[in-house]
Amino acid sequence: MNGFGGLNKSENGVVIGLVQLQLPVVETKAQLTAQTARVVELVGKARRNLGTMDLVVFPEYMLHGLSMDTNPEIMCTMDGPEVAALKQACVDNKIWGCFSIMELNPGGYPYNTGLIIDDQGEVQLYYRKMHPWVPVEPWEPGDMGIPVCTGPKGAKIGLIICHDGMFPEMSREAAYKGAEIMIRTAGYTAPIRQAWRFTNQSNSFCNLMITANVCMCGSDGTFDSMGEGMIIDHEGTVIAHGETGRVDETITAEVRPDLVREARAGWGVENNPYQFGHRGYVAVAGGAQDCPYTYMTDLAAGAYHLPWEDEVKVTDGTDFGFPKPSRKFGEKEPGQ
Repeated sequence: MNGFGGLNKSENGVVIGLVQLQLPVVETKAQLTAQTARVVELVGKARRNLGTMDLVVFPEYMLHGLSMDTNPEIMCTMDGPEVAALKQACVDNKIWGCFSIMELNPGGYPYNTGLIIDDQGEVQLYYRKMHPWVPVEPWEPGDMGIPVCTGPKGAKIGLIICHDGMFPEMSREAAYKGAEIMIRTAGYTAPIRQAWRFTNQSNSFCNLMITANVCMCGSDGTFDSMGEGMIIDHEGTVIAHGETGRVDETITAEVRPDLVREARAGWGVENNPYQFGHRGYVAVAGGAQDCPYTYMTDLAAGAYHLPWEDEVKVTDGTDFGFPKPSRKFGEKEPGQ
């Protein structure tokens, strides 16, 4: 049930639009400016297309394309003209927006940053991608955790980016922080199609959470992105899917965060987020609340080590033209 793509909006509904944006080529500041204008134009198109829409979502790499170019000239800053234009677009169209920028990082490689901006032009969520798609992507690993904001109709919204969604811990962390809707933006290409689909559904079902997921779309002459906008309810059911891969199409649906709240409070069977931390509560009062997972305790202790760790062959980006790093996470480049 999706309210005919949001045309029939209920009192408790939140209407989401996912823009399957044409994959751009951006190599210069002028091209970055032109691509920003294109995104602004499509914010307006989304509003004109569906007056009930609350939130419009653009894919990862919407301004940058898939070149992995780290040229400072085409990087963005939070106080730069690109972010200012995105804020103004939300104000002008009275709509919330989710956007992607490659953010300048004077201390190292750029951050792959996601923003949720409200209809007053205020940044309500600021997230740096935790899991760059190594060894292909050069981005600095995120250092801000997984934030959650309060969005339209009081819905709690989280944001993760692309490869993040392949780690079930990411969606569980978003749910643990209260997210009822989790957005996943991506630049994925066709070889990832099946993994994209089933991880989106599992992220929803395992966390009793709505997910809204979208990739770049079309070709830049080298890469072919797949679109694949998917809106999935908290039971893991796909309620809208852009499987035709039409560029610049906006995939829409009404979602119901109130039903997420109802399920999380009222379900017994398969109330997975609660039951994860309350194992076997039929047998023992409150359930077992220990941490029996070795990988979690080892990671927290800085001792994460796989049984096959010493056999892993790809541990840096040299195969993709990036120099082997020597700087540790949290350190700055010399002279910074």
